[in-house]
Amino acid sequence: MLETKVPVGISARHIHVSQADLDVLYGEGYQLTVKKDLSQLGQFAANETVDLVTEKSSFKNVRILGPVRNQTQVEIALTDALKLKISIPVRDSGDTKGSAGITVVGPKGTVVIKEGVIAAGRHIHMNTADAEKFGVKDKDIVKVRCDGERGLVFENVLIRVHESFCLEMHIDTDEANAAMCKNGGTVEIIK
Repeated sequence: MLETKVPVGISARHIHVSQADLDVLYGEGYQLTVKKDLSQLGQFAANETVDLVTEKSSFKNVRILGPVRNQTQVEIALTDALKLKISIPVRDSGDTKGSAGITVVGPKGTVVIKEGVIAAGRHIHMNTADAEKFGVKDKDIVKVRCDGERGLVFENVLIRVHESFCLEMHIDTDEANAAMCKNGGTVEIIK
């Protein structure tokens, strides 16, 4: 019988920054410092935060996730977008073309990104051994059941396979709240 249970990680609003933007926000040559390691190898929540600002609203102290990336990208839930009064697409991480822009304010400077604000599509990280165990491959789309008092089925869940990945499904706070799902809980891939 194939394994079907997957641990859950809930993704709160956060930002990934490029080194060029970090230099503006925190000062030339600034390096992020680790507050807490995340489940994926080499990924961490940084001590550093920024403010996200639109014409109509803002969020203070939004955590930067490290390490730095090639481009700056903001990941928020759809209810966050409503508060900020912007329209954002649901996309895979890195797919920011044509998405909303935002102003990012750090202690040393401000960066205006013309695009890069998305709601990250739900996905499951796994390594190749996990993929074999689950009978799936990279870029497969699956359904996932979250049991419980408000259990539901998540559709269109992307499988992401890489040797460095640790098994974990990532959903945002809106999805977790809808299913009453908690960090470290488990969900089941429906075959």
